[in-house]
Amino acid sequence: MAKRDYYEVLGVERDAADREIAKAYRKLAVKFHPDSNPGDEEASQNFKEAAEAYEVLSDQEKRGRYDRHGHAGVNGGSQFGSAEDIFAAFGEMFGGGGGGGMFGDLFGGGGSRSRRGNDVRANVTLTLEEAAQGVNKTLKFKRNQSCEPCDGSGSKPGSQPEHCQQCGGRGQVLQSAGILRVQTTCPVCRGAGQIIVDPCGSCRGQGQVSKTVELDVAIPAGVDDGMRVRLSGEGESSTSGGPPGDCYVFITVKQHKLFHRDSENLILQMPISYTQAALGAEIEVPTLTGRDKFKITPGTQSGEVFKLPGRGMPNPQGGRTGDLLVQTYIETPKKISTEQEELLRKLAELEETEVLPERKNFLQRLTDYFSAEES
Repeated sequence: MAKRDYYEVLGVERDAADREIAKAYRKLAVKFHPDSNPGDEEASQNFKEAAEAYEVLSDQEKRGRYDRHGHAGVNGGSQFGSAEDIFAAFGEMFGGGGGGGMFGDLFGGGGSRSRRGNDVRANVTLTLEEAAQGVNKTLKFKRNQSCEPCDGSGSKPGSQPEHCQQCGGRGQVLQSAGILRVQTTCPVCRGAGQIIVDPCGSCRGQGQVSKTVELDVAIPAGVDDGMRVRLSGEGESSTSGGPPGDCYVFITVKQHKLFHRDSENLILQMPISYTQAALGAEIEVPTLTGRDKFKITPGTQSGEVFKLPGRGMPNPQGGRTGDLLVQTYIETPKKISTEQEELLRKLAELEETEVLPERKNFLQRLTDYFSAEES
């Protein structure tokens, strides 16, 4: 009988990613596992066939040869003689070896496992200037650390914990669920596999104590409000011999008095006078690094935006620095001098005979509107 195409066996497309291939294999391994299909020779063959297909398609070199030459490119044979061979080969992809991991959870293999410590949170508040330049901050936060007197064991120095009799030190107990045997956490030792009989006086048998920690942290330039900085290994210690967790630093950036941030750009609303807008001017504007100058063109309208390249925020991923966007608006004075009033009245008289194009257009539309209404 001719071998089926490996992609067909796993039910994936030929351009499937590694993750899709692994997911498809896991699904078939559970479906055709011998423990859930006792005495079913066809299920056993399907189980081996799926493992053979995964063994080839999960290896980039073998997959390349298979894509070019088919089964002949990989010798067309299976290295697996039994389900145990498959567990030995692929146990790691399910979280453990020799039938552990996923297979162990479902079918009774494996034992108590070490777990990584819990992650912790720390908060830091920055000014916009600090966020733009990057800054070193000393953070204070609490985390559970391994108890020094008992070295994290939870037992009083000189004593030892005992193996849990309920689970035999495995941390898991088996429960029957139809034809399957399902592992659950031992209710007596809560998965530890051992019981503290003489608890440590410092941590009361927990193996950990809460401590306030100070860390010097380098905050990179360009961070934004709501971003997180991950400090690997600075979380809580593990109670089962695993690696420590991480610390996540949550960043808050204070609102600035002048600038509003939009991604890597900064927005500045800049008031200008009527004469500056009409005649044009060179004005001085603030930036995060000092003062800068730019020219307002004659005839500038209220709300018009001018761009100062590279005066914004740096990109935290190393991209280009943003721009400073200066949005002008015409400021009307509430009080004016007698001389200013006289000049404005003369301007008003001139506008009666020399109406600006925009205003003339509006007045014409206004006249047409009332004429239509009267008719």
